[in-house]
Amino acid sequence: MAIELTDSSFTDLARKVKILAIDFDGVMTDNSVYVTETGTEMVRCSRLEGFGLRRVERAGVFCLVLSTETNPVVAMRAKKLNIKCYQGVEDKVAVFQQILAEHQLAFEQAAFIGNDINDLKLLERVGLPVIVNDAHNSVMKASMYKTSKNGGYGAVRELCDAIGLAIETIND
Repeated sequence: MAIELTDSSFTDLARKVKILAIDFDGVMTDNSVYVTETGTEMVRCSRLEGFGLRRVERAGVFCLVLSTETNPVVAMRAKKLNIKCYQGVEDKVAVFQQILAEHQLAFEQAAFIGNDINDLKLLERVGLPVIVNDAHNSVMKASMYKTSKNGGYGAVRELCDAIGLAIETIND
């Protein structure tokens, strides 16, 4: 189901969110990699994400990147966005469980946006599981919502805006 701002079930779940975990490759990027002649890898990210992240943070949501990727570009992008970064994570559920414990939160208070098979187990655990529009078929059934935007083209911003709006409307 696509994220619909008029969907009361999305709004109810979004209002419970206190922490948002974001996969990197294929979510914050368009899942492409550019390789230079020296072997340096580069990725393409959307600049839209920053304003969305600030919006949900103002609404009281802690945001972080949770990635299997080990490339330093992941940490550099997270640093630029001023969000915490966990990379090289093989078991996303176990690491996220530790993060939740540190923040005294439960899976039901968490949102996760992913796109591929390595995101499946965490999508199955969080209260608000979301995938990007161009996610792999392997995660379709584990998500409750799908962005209208593809990864790397504002999908994170779309989710942040939707969560932010849901939270803001109860505070008004």
